[in-house]
Amino acid sequence: MTHGVAVTFFRSGPVLAAAAMCCVGSSVAVSTTIIDAPLFTLQGLRYALAAIVLLVLARATGRRLPRPRGRDWPWLGGVAATGLVLFNVGIVRGVAHAEPAVIGVAVAAVPLVLAIAGPLAARTRPSGAVVGGAIVVSAGAVLVSGGGRTDAAGLGWAVLVLVCEVAFTLLAVPVLGRLGPWAVSLHTVWLAAVALVVLGVAVDGPGALGILDAADLLAAVHLAVVVTALAFVLWYSAVARIGAARAGLFTGVAPVAAAVGGVLLGGQVPAPSVWAGVAVVAVGLALGLGASGESVRTGVSAARDGRSRAWTCRLALTRRSTRAPVCSDSRANL
Repeated sequence: MTHGVAVTFFRSGPVLAAAAMCCVGSSVAVSTTIIDAPLFTLQGLRYALAAIVLLVLARATGRRLPRPRGRDWPWLGGVAATGLVLFNVGIVRGVAHAEPAVIGVAVAAVPLVLAIAGPLAARTRPSGAVVGGAIVVSAGAVLVSGGGRTDAAGLGWAVLVLVCEVAFTLLAVPVLGRLGPWAVSLHTVWLAAVALVVLGVAVDGPGALGILDAADLLAAVHLAVVVTALAFVLWYSAVARIGAARAGLFTGVAPVAAAVGGVLLGGQVPAPSVWAGVAVVAVGLALGLGASGESVRTGVSAARDGRSRAWTCRLALTRRSTRAPVCSDSRANL
């Protein structure tokens, strides 16, 4: 593989999306070390650190960071409020009523929802191949996540987490074309940091930051650098290249990465059903990405067209650390 071909390959949408979800999957091992930490305070610290990392790296590498305009702020605020802040609330409240695997199963539906909602939001027809692949990916992710018990409230929180996860991608599409992945990541992260710091003071108490120990701080650094700064830029770059529907297929990679990572770190070998789920996810990705002959509109081009037609995300929609590792998803451990 020549240098030019290698660079093109590693910058391709599928590779970026898979890499982003591998970063997200790494959060599960970290989550087990911060179960007793004040959640909102640690999340606020995490996102504040991520904002600093993104700003420093952008300046150091000469990345352009366009200033958001008035019409950009509602979208950025929507991503921060739903995909980051409300997602965390949903996780915390959800695991109080349902086993973590139940939330993981809800998140496993993200590929299917994005495969349908992404094109509809851009006023295009969903691809049959992508929808079919998404169904298979979601089924595989369910096998990896497993099942669990829940009550009605837990089910409701699981649905909320699913909606927030989808919103994290769809609400960013309208501004990706003008702002780019780096600026979208930076602004959503600092907005979330402000909101979570306020929540931390109100819920955890003003002195909560002082009770974080060395392990908590190391976990916050990993979550900030790998699971937030790096994963967000990779993910939004992928969405800009291949669109929300196809990028969404790769959300099924996160629980797979978490399962494999657990084994590599010396954890228990997963049950055969988990490995079957990994194989099913791989088949779903192949099906969803295999229709190379179809015409694909990227998320950015759809956003540009959609602005002139009041790009809607009214589809009932208006990135991991949790108190319990939920499969591996994105925003609470992301």
